Amino acid sequence: MSTSPLIPTPELISRITTSIQTSTTLHPTPAYINSLLPTLKPSPLPALTKTASFRLLTTDFTTTLSHPQTPLFPPTIHDAALPEYRLPGEHPMPVQVVSVEDLGRSRMEQLEKLEAGERGEAVKGVELVRTGEEDEDGCREESTKGPCKLVLEDAKGVRVFGIELKPVEGVKLGMFIGTKLLLHNTIVARAVLLLEPATTTILGGKIEALHAAWLENRKKELLAALEAGKT
Repeated sequence: MSTSPLIPTPELISRITTSIQTSTTLHPTPAYINSLLPTLKPSPLPALTKTASFRLLTTDFTTTLSHPQTPLFPPTIHDAALPEYRLPGEHPMPVQVVSVEDLGRSRMEQLEKLEAGERGEAVKGVELVRTGEEDEDGCREESTKGPCKLVLEDAKGVRVFGIELKPVEGVKLGMFIGTKLLLHNTIVARAVLLLEPATTTILGGKIEALHAAWLENRKKELLAALEAGKT
């Protein structure tokens, strides 16, 4: 017996939007929730909120988050002459990863790691292991290098460089493009975000099309640099 789809009434849209805001601090647009509801099965509000929140993390935040309510980078974010400061606002700022580079790895190492990731493998020293396998000590791959440099995008499409001041769990070469982060009181120095665990929260997520396009382009960039004799 088929289940009738949810009807996106104004009341239901408002309830789910408010529930997502409460549980995640994210502010999805009513239009996004309206388009999402018919694809969901009728369920209790907590279950609907969980599913809607998960789906939200796989979208492009520049089109699915409400700008008036969502914290954005300040207009002066690219001014490198400003003294060091922290991102303003009492609420965390949602951003998405649009590029990642491991500054601790050579171009060849980065290329090998990206290609291994496509094959479902991980690079451990000079040895390849299947992703998800554990070593003799029961530890998953791999020796972390870093720091990583990211390009982060806010809900309005403004992009800013971010670099790990301290290692942030989940930030690494091979992370999905479109991964969502929350920034709170993050330090900005010379127009660069200084990322550390205390001010950076990984929400997860992925944008399939963006990830595939970035991966293909990044491999071409690394190959071109290697052919030009750059390491």
